[in-house]
Amino acid sequence: MKRRDFMIRAGSTGTASMLAAARVSAQQPALPVIGFLSGVSPTPFAHLVAAFHEGLRETGFIEGRNVSVEYRWAEGRFERLPALAEELVRRGVSVLVASGGDRAALSAKAATSSLPIVFTSGLDPVAIGLVASLSRPGGNLTGLTLNSAFLEGKRLSLLKEAMPSAAVMAFLSFPGSPSVRAMVQDAEEGARHAGVRLLVLEAQAESEFEAAFAKLAQGHADGLVVGTGSLFNSRRDRLVALAAQHKVPAIYELREFVAAGGLMSYGTNLADVYRQIGIYTGRILKGAKPADLPVIQPTRFELVMNLKTAKALGLTIPPSLLLRADEVIE
Repeated sequence: MKRRDFMIRAGSTGTASMLAAARVSAQQPALPVIGFLSGVSPTPFAHLVAAFHEGLRETGFIEGRNVSVEYRWAEGRFERLPALAEELVRRGVSVLVASGGDRAALSAKAATSSLPIVFTSGLDPVAIGLVASLSRPGGNLTGLTLNSAFLEGKRLSLLKEAMPSAAVMAFLSFPGSPSVRAMVQDAEEGARHAGVRLLVLEAQAESEFEAAFAKLAQGHADGLVVGTGSLFNSRRDRLVALAAQHKVPAIYELREFVAAGGLMSYGTNLADVYRQIGIYTGRILKGAKPADLPVIQPTRFELVMNLKTAKALGLTIPPSLLLRADEVIE
């Protein structure tokens, strides 16, 4: 074969191969993209991301195989959330997951009125304007409420049960929360039922934690109830360390505080929350509308206790309380 004929034939073959590859590529649609927005940091959140992926798998979606996930972490700098939400919207994600606090959910809502949003909320999502109602969300948002904003009184009573001689309890609140007044009222009601005086403390930022604990010491508080809030959840190690430093027994919203060395927690199992968020996200990717998916409300709350921390505090937990615990860390 002449060299000229060989080059022409080779060129034709190469062009045909490129066209065939292009046709195959055109037949393979791009993977749908999930935008995952969080107000906290990725490292302490890793087990919850794993639970989210477990929920996705239950609906048939696996990251890298048939779905892609774009992560944006505010790392406790909540003022960054609006810009991160807008960035994911510009990216053209199929679903936007807003997690790690109500500010993430509110930022996502402000960023788009059309893209589906699945949120987690520690407060009442109706009261803070995320949805029209829990049963019929309407609009482009649905998700799960931790429903823990009104468990402050219950937490206080559990802490009192752990230390029957306590006369003064402190409640650490986040004044920037839309539901702070209701939470304080719930704590006050719990204090009345428990027969203790309540000292209300405030912290708007991590830099104010030290001052709050100083007031706790000045007020001779016997125990501490740490309120609901993304700031406190994202800074749990610091709060647990301060409670240990001041030798004050404390009860928290989430198990993660107790795993980090806190004394007690009473609230929702977060891993299960994120598994359910993954399921909702997968259902939306398959065509479900957020407006038709009721906001999930947890029906079970878990009591977790850390006996090692109790021993360090010189506290003996009554057997009747230990028997009711869902988990005891020793």
